[in-house]
Amino acid sequence: MSQVMEYSEKVMDHFTNPRNVGEIENASGVGTVGNAKCGDIMRMYLEIKDGVVIDAKFKTFGCGAAVATSSMATELVKGKTVEEALLVTNKAVMEALDGLPPVKVHCSLLAEEAIHAALWDYAEKNGITVPGLKPPVKDIDETEEFYKTES
Repeated sequence: MSQVMEYSEKVMDHFTNPRNVGEIENASGVGTVGNAKCGDIMRMYLEIKDGVVIDAKFKTFGCGAAVATSSMATELVKGKTVEEALLVTNKAVMEALDGLPPVKVHCSLLAEEAIHAALWDYAEKNGITVPGLKPPVKDIDETEEFYKTES
C-alpha cells in the first residue's frame, strides 16, 4: 500500500511557483550537490557584492520537495552577509516551508549543502577564508551519520 505524503501550502507554493530559478552569469559562487540514492541534483548560484548576497538563483533536477527547498533557500540567503548565509541550515529551510515529510528531509539538507558549496566556490575564487566554512560535500550520502541524527 502506498503512502500519501502531506506537503504544507508553502511547499506546494514554492514547488508550483519557484522563486529565483535560473543561472547567474559570472556568479560570485556556484555550488552543485546531489544525492545518489534519490537522484536529486541542485546547483546554487550566488552573486556576492561587498560581502553580501545580492542575488541567488538555482537549477534543480529532482522532486517537488527538492525544487521547493531550493526556492526557499535562495529566498533565505538574499540580503545576508556571507557569514549569515553560512548559518542558513536545513532546519531553517524546513521551518520556513512549514515542514517536510520525514522522507523528504534530505532535500532540505541538499539546499543547505548547495549554499555551502556556492560559498566555498566564492571563497576559493577570492582567496578568502570564511570562519566555519568547510569543503563542500558533493553527495549528501557522505553525511549519512549527520543525516540520521537530524531526521
